[in-house]
Amino acid sequence: MPLSQAERKVCALIESRESALLEDLKLHVETPTGGFNMPALDETRGRLASRLEALGAQTTLIPGESKPDWLLGSSPETGPPPTAVCARLRPGRTRILIAGHLDTVHDPKSDFRELSISADGKTATGPGCVDMKGGLVIAVAALEALEEAGLEASWSFLMNSDEETGSYHSLSALRSEAGKHDVGLAIEPALPGGELAIERMGAGQFMLEAHGRSAHVGRAFTEGVSAVTALARAIVAVSEMPDPQAGRILNIGPLQGGTAVNAVPDLARAWGNVRYPTEAVGEEIGAMLDALATAPDAMPSLTVRRSFNRPAKPLTPEVEKLALKARRVAEDLGQKLPFARTGGVCDGNILQDAGLTTIDTLGVRGGGLHTPNEWIELPSIVERCKLLAVLIHRLTVGGLEGSNDPV
Repeated sequence: MPLSQAERKVCALIESRESALLEDLKLHVETPTGGFNMPALDETRGRLASRLEALGAQTTLIPGESKPDWLLGSSPETGPPPTAVCARLRPGRTRILIAGHLDTVHDPKSDFRELSISADGKTATGPGCVDMKGGLVIAVAALEALEEAGLEASWSFLMNSDEETGSYHSLSALRSEAGKHDVGLAIEPALPGGELAIERMGAGQFMLEAHGRSAHVGRAFTEGVSAVTALARAIVAVSEMPDPQAGRILNIGPLQGGTAVNAVPDLARAWGNVRYPTEAVGEEIGAMLDALATAPDAMPSLTVRRSFNRPAKPLTPEVEKLALKARRVAEDLGQKLPFARTGGVCDGNILQDAGLTTIDTLGVRGGGLHTPNEWIELPSIVERCKLLAVLIHRLTVGGLEGSNDPV
């Protein structure tokens, strides 16, 4: 349907703020929130929460939880970061949960620290510019424009600080807030072609830990039992498990074993990642990994630890309806919103598994995620901001009702 006069007004407001949006993006990109840089995370959380509170939101800080100690990636020495929920829900209206993460994967001490705009002004590079500083910028701006235009919006804005490390610290907050809302919109960046992700694989992590018996290689080699050799056998076994056609994906990455070349190693570890399209396939992978474990008193012994904390996000009828609602808004704005499936995961997996109908690639367009070449398509800032604003308004007043054209 064509945009209403009020919707055209909110779009005009967003267009008039193009320069301000770019300045806001620069501010957030150059506030280094990677590596659990707590001062920067606190600064960003406070800055965004203040703007949302100016719209009438009430902010709740939910304490972070601990995560399994065997997982790679350290937690901050000051303790798990909190999750902020800024809520301004309207009685009798659709309750929309907007989810965004403050953290990036970039080392705050690296040289990749600034937003650099290309000579033609069409793109820019910078740490987290797409994933997901751009999403945070456009989401807050969309809510501010809706308020100024007098358009109804009923929302909560959840901001966590550990999405890039698995959302372990914010898991309970995500699941709890999912149960209090009707629709979820996560502001992850668009897929490479600008697509909206309508289906995601699940993901998990595991660790193989082998124990042997240490010995001097020259004097007592036969008395030793190599944990590295035991781990190597387990790694070979894991290498035979993947079946990409069936959606069963396993990968082993970092390895650790031994301390000296002239000592039989008594400890070795390997960490890995899994992907799966359905709960059943996830359970199959888990059972295959668990079968590698030996009795604790075996020599050598092998322990398997795993955490499949991001369930698969299938295309459901409700997700299809929400995606089509977003597409209809895009078309009314003269934009295109193709659909795609992806093996990537995000907090949208958790929200949907907790029962909340969610779409999760409503952020800006760009590429090079998680690399020193991360870039943003600058025109997408205004375009996606308008898309979010109109979608939030229409969901507030009309829920999921709309087109039933098949995906």
